[in-house]
Amino acid sequence: MTEPSAAAPPAVLTFAATDPTSGAGLQADILTFASMGCLPLSVVTAITVQDTAGVESFLALDPDWVADQARCILEDIPVVAFKMGVLASTEIVTVVAEVVSDYPDIPLVLDPVLASGRGDDFGGDEIVAAIRELLVPQSTVVTPNIPELRRLSDSDDEDDADHGECARRLLDMGCEYVLVTGTHDPTTSVVNTLHHRDGIVRSDTWQRLPGSYHGSGCTLASAIAANLARGLEVPEAVFEAQDYTWRALQRAFRPGMGQYIPDRLFWAREADGDDED
Repeated sequence: MTEPSAAAPPAVLTFAATDPTSGAGLQADILTFASMGCLPLSVVTAITVQDTAGVESFLALDPDWVADQARCILEDIPVVAFKMGVLASTEIVTVVAEVVSDYPDIPLVLDPVLASGRGDDFGGDEIVAAIRELLVPQSTVVTPNIPELRRLSDSDDEDDADHGECARRLLDMGCEYVLVTGTHDPTTSVVNTLHHRDGIVRSDTWQRLPGSYHGSGCTLASAIAANLARGLEVPEAVFEAQDYTWRALQRAFRPGMGQYIPDRLFWAREADGDDED
């Protein structure tokens, strides 16, 4: 039998909780990686009970199981990018940080998911402190929204409007870039700003779309990881990921009674439409 000769696509490994709706979490990461031409690899950190309206409950996995999942796949397949989502417990944060510390040359995109879109809490103060101490220093890009930025940077004033100062605190902790997403700002447009130790690298403005979306942050962070895996430099990877995410949100659909879900395969449906024409 002749063996396949095609080169393997770049492999991206996500650490995330499940989402049976595929709106966010592990399933959203997988859809995004595959849509952008990468091989999706996954480590389950928690199992959730949720629908498109919100999270009913979640079960954090045993940290040894999380570490074993990661070690097993990393010893088999060359991974070219990491993406972090819900880590569910301080013990899981600790073992994940230990695993990725063995691969310092692999870019890591940290999406500090501390609550669901409805506000269901995923990150107590101990988890936030562990992420701040153990994972932020290892991250290539951290992608917080405004509430996550304030919690992660340990801002004393929750009403502090100086997002740049909060981003600088994260950069001082050791990460390379911070992409502050402006979806929670009460502005007409959404402004996302990429910070580096040398200052603002880029600031991109996007039309604010109507509706409530489930998984926009997961999509953006996963798209950045996929772009880094494909060889793009961080500023370009961030812009292309924003463009992909905005287009996925523009074509979002509402499969249930809750939030809209980004259409991460919008390009395939566009192609189908072109064929019909």
